[in-house]
Amino acid sequence: QTSTSLAYCSERPKGMRDTEHNAICDALRAAYPSWSDEEVFQRARLINAALLAKIHTVEWTPALLTHPTVTAALRANWWGVFGERIRRNYGRVSSSEVLSGIPGAERDHFGVPYAITEEFVAVYRMHPLIPDDYTFYSLRDQSVLRRAELPDLLGLNGVRLIDELGAENCLYSFGISHPGALRLHNFPNHLRKFSRHDGTVVDLATVDVLRDRERGVPRYNAFRRLLHMEPAKSFEDLTDNPEWARELRDVYGDVELVDLLPGTLAEPLPPGMAFSDTAFRIFILMASRRLNSDRFFTTDFTDEVYSPVGLDWIRDNTMTTVLLRHFPGLTPALRNVENAFWPWSSVRLS
Repeated sequence: QTSTSLAYCSERPKGMRDTEHNAICDALRAAYPSWSDEEVFQRARLINAALLAKIHTVEWTPALLTHPTVTAALRANWWGVFGERIRRNYGRVSSSEVLSGIPGAERDHFGVPYAITEEFVAVYRMHPLIPDDYTFYSLRDQSVLRRAELPDLLGLNGVRLIDELGAENCLYSFGISHPGALRLHNFPNHLRKFSRHDGTVVDLATVDVLRDRERGVPRYNAFRRLLHMEPAKSFEDLTDNPEWARELRDVYGDVELVDLLPGTLAEPLPPGMAFSDTAFRIFILMASRRLNSDRFFTTDFTDEVYSPVGLDWIRDNTMTTVLLRHFPGLTPALRNVENAFWPWSSVRLS
């Protein structure tokens, strides 16, 4: 259970990425007064993007995949197996990405130009994490400020909601809530009747399956075979939920016809994992590849490109420090929380 409902919101008209970018610009301007406005702006963009990549690698993903082996591996992607303390104190001590992490290692395209693969898109459908219903609380006294549904948070409605309730109250409410589970029967109902700007209504759950079929993504069992994984021999072998097995049999008739997305949502979860082992095999490859193939995370992850101040900013900041820099009122809620994407502490300030 992780607090992945956290949104990048701030007081209008800027989002938290913008306010963090401004904070980075201030630090660069103080350290390098001879730099032009354009250089400060562009370098701050790089630093901000790299900090987001680090947060995603060592905080957000481990909040979803809490198995200790997976958490250690994800941290090793960024810090190397020598660990954060060695990297902080001594920098890269090896050219090996295994020992000293991917950032600063040699770029590697693994023989083909980088692209987000169709397989990754197919398994990285996280819509069930999104709740249909939301309760917003006062950070000061825990009183309920408003109950809302997903459409109230989308587009301009979300901007109005932040204006009405205040960003700190909104972030606090997300922080103490839990996301939905990545399981069958948990797709947000509002996304199953999602209204586009032109008034067209679509069932996004159906669209997700249709897109996989149109793009030639293999069905669940064929997909597992291509990953050298054991295919499901029966519906009962695919899932440990007897009701789901019956429902899948009623819909498909043949276990070989089960689409990839329903299969991964029905599959038993490994301990501490928010999504299936089948999805994880693809996810973990792309989690590394998106860093390996980007020069700004590899050969150009240097003082010359980011500046010493920039690399220090990336090294020393977390989602918690970013939140508290812009919303210091959240301090009581985050005081005893190791990872900002885990549920926060409920607080009462008055």
